[in-house]
Amino acid sequence: MRNLVRITLAAATVAVAACSGPVTSAGPHVPASYYLALGDSLSQGVQPDATGASVETRQGYPDQLFAALRPGHPGLRLVKLGCPGETTGSFLSSTAPDNGCRAYRELYPLHVHYHSTQLEFATDYLKQHHEVRLVAIMLGANDGLLLEASCASQPTPVLVEECIEAGAPALLATVETNMQKILTDLQATGYSGAIVINNYYSLDYSNAPATALTSDLNAAIAAPAQAFGAVVADNFSAFEAVASNPSFGGQTCKTGLLNPDVITPYACNIHPARTGHRVIAQSVAHALRDSEFQHD
Repeated sequence: MRNLVRITLAAATVAVAACSGPVTSAGPHVPASYYLALGDSLSQGVQPDATGASVETRQGYPDQLFAALRPGHPGLRLVKLGCPGETTGSFLSSTAPDNGCRAYRELYPLHVHYHSTQLEFATDYLKQHHEVRLVAIMLGANDGLLLEASCASQPTPVLVEECIEAGAPALLATVETNMQKILTDLQATGYSGAIVINNYYSLDYSNAPATALTSDLNAAIAAPAQAFGAVVADNFSAFEAVASNPSFGGQTCKTGLLNPDVITPYACNIHPARTGHRVIAQSVAHALRDSEFQHD
């Protein structure tokens, strides 16, 4: 199975192989530039440990993308602001519901320490660092997880599904509005570089209702992109291409792209394994290939 995954990944449009090794600092003669990674746990790079708690591996998709981009941009530096459990609302406001980001920050250090919202820190950073060349955002999944959690107390699976369907329109509208606000505020700083919005993979492409919700969420996340000149990294399709192999039957857990669950045998955690992060890095690199970032 692992060999099949490796063969499938090797056929991807953009190669981001061998990106997990250490990166040396650029010499003083090389002008510095910055890649700002914003979002949730996938932007931070966390993995489950043996107790089910999250620990930093510092090998998420931003690290792999950074290592792949660095040869062509030797002065590039990575700044990771991602917070596990961040929602599109909590990214904007310290009082909006989150899915554990604020609690996580109380217990574990982020890659960059900040007391403000992630948006406030990011906009201040952009105002002070005109050398930022790339902003990549991955937000929205935790909004969906909060909706699912609010429906989990329904007494039957049918009622749970009906609860989610009833709450989905308001959720999607909120996510789209929040993403538009985020992009507006980022560009209001004067930033005019590349912006990549990541969409999300389905945890199980053979599960039609869950995959449809993920697809709808992705549409809401990406809806404001074109108006702001942002590009979308299509992780949904990239994971689907691997999961569609007959050996996997659409089940993402069987592909090796997700981490195994540390509590439930034969189940998967929602977070990508290193191979999954590599696919996301490839998607972002593919989205960037025709941008000014790659050609200046």
